[in-house]
Amino acid sequence: MSAAEAERQTPPGTDEAAPRRRSPLLFLVPLILFGALAIVFGIGLFSGDASRVPSALIGKAAPAIALAPVEGLMRDGEPVPAFGNADLARGRAALVNVFASWCAPCRVEHPVLVGLSQTDAVRQGKVALVGMNYKDEAENARRFLGALGNPFSAVGADRGGRAAIEWGVYGVPETFLIGPDGRILDKHVGPLDERAAGRMLQRALKGN
Repeated sequence: MSAAEAERQTPPGTDEAAPRRRSPLLFLVPLILFGALAIVFGIGLFSGDASRVPSALIGKAAPAIALAPVEGLMRDGEPVPAFGNADLARGRAALVNVFASWCAPCRVEHPVLVGLSQTDAVRQGKVALVGMNYKDEAENARRFLGALGNPFSAVGADRGGRAAIEWGVYGVPETFLIGPDGRILDKHVGPLDERAAGRMLQRALKGN
């Protein structure tokens, strides 16, 4: 049989080498999967309090910390000291606020921290309020606290962010409640408002 005869016997529109067409539904599978994941994520995000992100460190001893003071930072004519684990476990609770001068939400929450520093619990030393200055320049940290007020009895400089990583910090600002025995009792992600600050202070006074 010649090539011409074979060509004439091939039914019109038939191409044995042509690939099979895929079902249009196959293209919808990735979109369906993406939509399902988005729904699950949305439910998890909005069903709870986003400021209270679960932490594996809750109930455990605070990771080892030994920060240097912020260079040149003064309060009432005296250098502001840094702090370490021993300073957090002195028989009274402590609130550790992670902040930075370049952090806009930190400026939003700062009046709340100043208000906390003026409560009887903090002024009388029943609860310590200390700051962890995250990835900041000393000059900028001094300017920040000088302009807005320094509510902290101690401020440690975490220049490289190493301490924040070990503490499981997601981003500034964050506030940790440390019990009298040095255990992390609670964690607040994002800027504190008066309600959240009051809740943490009351729990700090209970010590558990």
